[in-house]
Formats: sequence, structure tokens, C-alpha cells
Amino acid sequence: MTQLTSVDATFLNAEMGNVHAHIAGLGVLDPASCPGGRLTTAMVAGLVRDRAHLAAPLRRRLVRVPLGLDFPYWEDDPDFAPEKHIVEIGLPAPGDDRQLADAVAMLHEQPLDRSRPLWEIALIQGLRGGRVAVYVKVHHAAIDGVLAAETLAALLDLSPEPRELPPDDAAPTRAPSPAAMVGTGLLRMAAHPVRSALSLARSAPYLDEIPGLASIPGVGSVSAAMQAALRRPEAPPVPRVAAPPTPFNRPVGRRRAVACGELPLADVKEIRRGLGGSVNDVVMALCATALRQWLDKRGDLPDGPLVAGVPVSLRRAGGGGPGGNQVSIMSTPLATHIPDPAERYAAVRRDMDLVKRRFTASAGGWVREMSGLLPAPVAGAVTKFALQAASAVSLRPVNLVVSNVPGPQFPLYLCGARVVGYYPISVITDVSGGMNITVFSYDGKVDVGIVACRDLVPDPSEIIDHLDDALDELRALSRQALGEG
Repeated sequence: MTQLTSVDATFLNAEMGNVHAHIAGLGVLDPASCPGGRLTTAMVAGLVRDRAHLAAPLRRRLVRVPLGLDFPYWEDDPDFAPEKHIVEIGLPAPGDDRQLADAVAMLHEQPLDRSRPLWEIALIQGLRGGRVAVYVKVHHAAIDGVLAAETLAALLDLSPEPRELPPDDAAPTRAPSPAAMVGTGLLRMAAHPVRSALSLARSAPYLDEIPGLASIPGVGSVSAAMQAALRRPEAPPVPRVAAPPTPFNRPVGRRRAVACGELPLADVKEIRRGLGGSVNDVVMALCATALRQWLDKRGDLPDGPLVAGVPVSLRRAGGGGPGGNQVSIMSTPLATHIPDPAERYAAVRRDMDLVKRRFTASAGGWVREMSGLLPAPVAGAVTKFALQAASAVSLRPVNLVVSNVPGPQFPLYLCGARVVGYYPISVITDVSGGMNITVFSYDGKVDVGIVACRDLVPDPSEIIDHLDDALDELRALSRQALGEG
């Protein structure tokens, strides 16, 4: 028996007509080593059927609690049929990258069917060069970033030949009976005031870590006072910056625009060696430069820094732990306002170091605590109202989300086809911003996936071009610092 956590349920509750809370990945494959040199829907459906027991989200469906008294449960779908989740589409000639991005954007605009397991796969044929693309979409209520990687790993192999699989000998998971769910829900409601009070007490010392609150006068003092009152070690202060208005911080529409690109991981690591910091610092600095160029080109560059939300996994190394989403988010200034590239990189590195040290001190538990403040029967309606109100008053906790996901540095295979690139496509909302940049390091590259509201950012491929320029700029600085001319 598995029940959704309050964080999982928040991703369900946040969905409205213009916002869908699924995350996705676009794999570009070379099918040359597939049987017959072609990847088919029957092959993908057979793979999912054989390996679904290795990745629970693939065959779990939602079961609602009567009267909405509690958060839903997961159970294995007794009518699980992978082929119902898989579609095949073909691109017209020439099958270029722009056509692929437009097809993915249209797929990403569509909600998932909540009556069955919350995932879909689209097999996209007709790409230039004989390639094929696989777009995989899973609801964020079912997985976080780490579970997404584990689910993907269940479907992939280290060579064109499939590996041996462990047997599927587990009994199907079933949700409790309606009466049992109602009873548990009533007990939870009775205990909820106490749980909410404890959550508030645990969150109070770290209120200034919540995106948007840090810039409110007095919040930092309240947090410091609470830390002192509870005799907790004083946490490093976080940079307190309000997110400025930008063209992508307006109400998002229903339509999406997608762009994908790649950067050499060796160049990113070279910059890290020359300028110091981490690979993530380099990624954030590249994004700062690209966004600066994009905004400046339109005459919309703010005088101060942007504010980026940076997702962080709370799962411990080695996996395990409780199911459900185990995620939090840091907010950090993104020094788009600094014209000098060396000073900009130093500012990004300094700010990231501050927010990471603060996050380590607090363990980032505020997402879990705040999502559980409301009882299940009212959480959905209040969440939707809060998101609509935030849009109406142009509330901007952050300007956008930037995420860096480390991946394997060796090739992987799907049904024998080599994966030559994997581009993450994430979520945008009125509150988190109308553009999301997610990068995934894979097999010597940094693969970049950008999703945006098409009404606000019609062509995010411009950001990809600016990332290339930013890489050249930082690489020149790095070589100068290393004395390589």
C-alpha cells in the first residue's frame, strides 16, 4: 500500500488548464543496431511490459479517497497495457531539429489521463539522418528527478544486447478498501491541527529560505530569532533579492515552445578547472550569460539580478528511503546584471556557495512542511486559488527554474538502439516562471532542454545559441587564467 505524500498531491492540485505538472525527457536514438534497423512501438511496448516490475510508476494508477478526505493512493493497474500509453508519429521531410522541437512542444501541452498509470511515450520517426526520437512523459506526482532516472535506467541497457532481468515475483499492490480509506482519512483530519502546528514550528527558523519570502523586510530577523530561541546553530544568511519583472514572468498560456541543445562536458570541466567552483557553478554562469544576452537584446535587462529556483534532491546517496517526491528548492540570485564576464562568474559562484551552505544547515525540509499545512479535503481548492491569485497580482518568488542533473558518462541503449542524446523537458507555471532550463550530463555532453510558454518566449532556441556564446566566453577566460593564451 502506497499513499501520495502532501508534496505528491501538490503536483496534482497545481494542475489547471494552462499548467500540467508532468516532466519529460526526449531521447534521440540511432536505431542502426536494432533488429531490422528500426525501432517500433511494439518493441517499446514489449520492453515496458517486461520491465515494469523494475519501475513501480510504470504500472501504478491513482485511487481516489471517497469525498476527498485524504490524499490518493497508488495501486498496480489490473488492466495494465503498455501499448495504450504509446503512440507513433512521423515528421515530414526534412525531419530537422526545429520540427522535432515543435512536435515535442505539442506533446508536452497535453495532460495525462488520470484513469490509468500517469505516463506516455511518443515514438517520433522521420528524423534526418535515420535517427528516431522517444519522448517520455511522467507525472511529477509519481516521480521526482531521482526516481525518473531510476525509471529510465530500468528501460535502458549498457549494450545493444538486453540484460538478464530479475523475476517479477511481487504480489500486486492494491489500495485499501473505500471504508478503510475513509477511516484513515478521518483520523488524519482529527490529528491535522497538531501536525500543522509542528510543521510551522519546524519551518519558522528557515522562513527566509522560501523563495519570495527572503526579500520581505523582517523575515530574515524572524528566522534568526527563531533559530536563537530554539538554540539551533545559526544558519548562514541567504541573499535577499526580489525577482524583477521579465518578459517570461507573465501569466503563462496553454501553448509550449521547446528547444534542445548540447555543450561539450570537457569544455565545462575545463572552465571549472580554470575559474574554480563546480560543474553546477559553470552551468549557472552559462545560464546567467545567456539570459543576460536574451534580455539585453530586447531592451528588458533588469538593473538587478534575476532569481533562479534550483531543485535539490533530498534522497540520500545510494537510494532507498521513503517513496514519493523527496525534493526541495533553493533560490539564488543569478548575476545577469553584471556586464563583466569574470565578475559575473565570481558572483554566481559566491551566491551559489551561500545558498548551498544555508541549504545544508536547514536540510531543505520547508517544502514538505509547508505542503502539509492544509488538510487534504481543502488542499486542492486552496492550492488552485493561491496559484490563480499569485498570477493575478504578478507574484514572482523566482524568475525561472534552472536544474542540473548529473547522468552517466557512457552510452546507453533502448531496445538495442543507442541513445545519442537525452534532453529533459520540465514544468512551467505562473509562480515558477514561463521558462525552465534543465541540463543533463550524458556520455561526454551536457544536454540542454528548455521549455517555455510560447506566448512569452516564442523561440527558446535563441537561448541555446546564447549558451554557445557563453561557453566560448568562459572558455577564453579559463584559458587565460590557466596561462594557455
